[in-house]
Amino acid sequence: MNKTTQLSDSALVSLYIAGNENAFEQLVTRHKNKVFTTILLIVKDTYTAEDLMQDAFIKAVHTMKGGRYNEEGKFSSWICRIAHNLAIDFFRKEKRSPMITLEDGSNVFNTLSFSEDSAESLQIKEDTHARLRELIQALPQAQREVLMMRHYADMSFQEIAEATGVSINTALGRMRYALINLRKKMQHNDITYDKNLYSE
Repeated sequence: MNKTTQLSDSALVSLYIAGNENAFEQLVTRHKNKVFTTILLIVKDTYTAEDLMQDAFIKAVHTMKGGRYNEEGKFSSWICRIAHNLAIDFFRKEKRSPMITLEDGSNVFNTLSFSEDSAESLQIKEDTHARLRELIQALPQAQREVLMMRHYADMSFQEIAEATGVSINTALGRMRYALINLRKKMQHNDITYDKNLYSE
């Protein structure tokens, strides 16, 4: 049996930074299942989760080799946080347009009805989606995550609670504040869910 299998994560990280490639293999073997599960909970697709898991470990390699690894945190929590963020980023980059229901019950896009999908109306719709994504990115991280998990990843609040390590009540609370803040930002930025905005 290889002696590195008995070492702590911290010792393995130090060995890897010093040039021992086998030490990193041990870290991957030890944590890949947890990292994969963290991602799969969010993306719900095995192939995507496998790709993002590889990306998470590649990012870890660059961070450690670049001397930016913070020894204060546990490797397990750190690598899972990287994985979690990559999974959230995956939905941010996907140009999917969720139907977001605000806290007053109105939908962001359900009244954006166009008599025909002309090039101009499609552009307006796409611009509005793009601006909405920017506003979502401006939300506090905890609120942004729960909103994206709920509307982009179509996760239940139970799944969101498990993925983020909080209670369902906390997840629900974050969602509520996210929607309130998003509504305020939309009003401030003149993004409306009233079709009259686009009528001449």
